[in-house]
Amino acid sequence: MTPQVSVIIPIHNGEPWLKSCFESILHQTAIGEINIEVCVCDDASSDSTATLLDEWRLHFEKKNVPFLIHKNATRCPSGVGYAKNRAVSISSGDYLCFQDIDDIMLPNRICSQYTRALREPSNTILGSQFVRDPPESTQRYTSWANNLEHDDLNVQIYTSHGPTIIMPTWFCHRLVFDRVGGFVEGAKGTPEDLIFFYKHLDLSGRIVRVDECLLVYQYHPNAATFSVDEATIWKLRLERLQRHLCKWTSFTIWNAGKQGRKFYNSLTGDNRRKVVALCDVNAKLIGGRYVPYCAKTRTTGRPVPIIHFKDAQPPLVVCVKMDMTDGVFESNLNSLNLVEGVDYVMFG
Repeated sequence: MTPQVSVIIPIHNGEPWLKSCFESILHQTAIGEINIEVCVCDDASSDSTATLLDEWRLHFEKKNVPFLIHKNATRCPSGVGYAKNRAVSISSGDYLCFQDIDDIMLPNRICSQYTRALREPSNTILGSQFVRDPPESTQRYTSWANNLEHDDLNVQIYTSHGPTIIMPTWFCHRLVFDRVGGFVEGAKGTPEDLIFFYKHLDLSGRIVRVDECLLVYQYHPNAATFSVDEATIWKLRLERLQRHLCKWTSFTIWNAGKQGRKFYNSLTGDNRRKVVALCDVNAKLIGGRYVPYCAKTRTTGRPVPIIHFKDAQPPLVVCVKMDMTDGVFESNLNSLNLVEGVDYVMFG
């Protein structure tokens, strides 16, 4: 039977999570209805992962689910991007269902996403809602990812939250992977999911979310996401945004405080010259000017006026974190009746 869906799982020292992850796949309602295969890459694990994978292969084969293993036989892990690419390389399904070994599929995941994917163009990455374990971890992030408006999934792409659908819920046609060219294979700390996400969007790819909780997203200190440095994420976000600022002849930065000034000073010279003002709600700042100072050359830059947000003219780059002011910031932004992605972009 030709697989319709390949479950792609990168693994490095996955011993603590193999049982819960694999059992959740075996409990999928899609088994027997959809042809599924499981493709894993053991990226130089030093625990009992290799032995356990051989045991689990037998469990899956008893359920008529092919279980393919690529092993990095060196003692040096090559990273998450490498492991995902190698798992895809041994797969043959029309659709790829990405799964992290430390997360748990809820029973209807493959069925729900596959059914929806058949109705979508082949240039679509499907995500889903999720539940966090433990529930109290990353509450702001979880709320944002689960409740972001559908129109904003392809727009609110520059925030520090990263991709608008979380990587462990990605489900896409194989053509998406081929079109992007796979994941960047970098050292530990490489944000391969964000890089892939941006390349997908640059190729006019679509982002869609199934509004159903289909994954238990585990929070623990050894998760790969914690190996990615914030400065690396900042640089990627900034580089892509600046490529798209070329269509703006001028713009305003919303935030005259630390984050707004950091953003201003991170811009290229050409883009700094496009900044007409910083805007804020802080009465102590409004009416003043921000005078950039370069400690290296001991010189000051062009003074930038600081104005009230109601006096700001779009387009704007908003350098304010969401859900941090009990709705005050969001209310102020909504009062301007601007269109996200056209009149402003979020960089909070």
